[in-house]
Amino acid sequence: QLEGRGVGSNDDRQFDEVRERTISRLALEVKEAVNSDPMHGPRHDRERHNIGMEYELLLEKRLRSMDIPFETEADLRARGTARTPDILLSCPVGLRVRRKDAPIVQTSTTSAAEIANIDKGTIISSSVGENTKQEKKINNLREELRNINYHDDEFYEWKIICWIDSKAQYGDIETHNNSVLPQVETYVHRFGPGMVLYWFGHAPLSRLGDGHGDVVIYGGDLPDFFLMPTGDFHGRNGKLSIEDDDGDDEVGT
Repeated sequence: QLEGRGVGSNDDRQFDEVRERTISRLALEVKEAVNSDPMHGPRHDRERHNIGMEYELLLEKRLRSMDIPFETEADLRARGTARTPDILLSCPVGLRVRRKDAPIVQTSTTSAAEIANIDKGTIISSSVGENTKQEKKINNLREELRNINYHDDEFYEWKIICWIDSKAQYGDIETHNNSVLPQVETYVHRFGPGMVLYWFGHAPLSRLGDGHGDVVIYGGDLPDFFLMPTGDFHGRNGKLSIEDDDGDDEVGT
């Protein structure tokens, strides 16, 4: 009986057909399982990587608009740097951040971004009435910038950063403390203090580790302006210069 069973026998063909159907069904089930996982599957990893790259490019664009010199992660790898934050600043810069233990109060409705976007009071408008409104707004913004108390230790403090790491995600407590913080502390050891930028916000600062004060945690977007080693303030449109009516500079000569 065994001699009559060749390679092309019916039993072998049936076995091959069953095996093919089983493999096809298994492959289909694996594919469906992968596609149905919105958090940990390969598709999610690809999408997260792509989003991360987009926000890294956005960060580079923001810094260039502020006229802040820097090196990218690709630049650092090209010269053989072992640790590569997304951005290594060419010089340390200062930024004013809210203290972790600062009391919560109602703040002005005018954002510092509006202040930083003023280019020496230049007004572009085709309407005289609109120009008047813009002039009043600019004067108000100038006054608000002058009234900022840069020594108000109760609410704000100045930090020096040498690098920025972009995170296109929400900074939750577990991920930050267990994954992000150990990663960026290696940058602190090599380059000095720096900043983690969570584009989609973060948990309360009091719950997030800051590497003994060496890691600034920022959410939403870049700060509106940075203080350069020269004493100038660089904002969204480059160098920020707010002048008095008599022509004297108040901030950023």
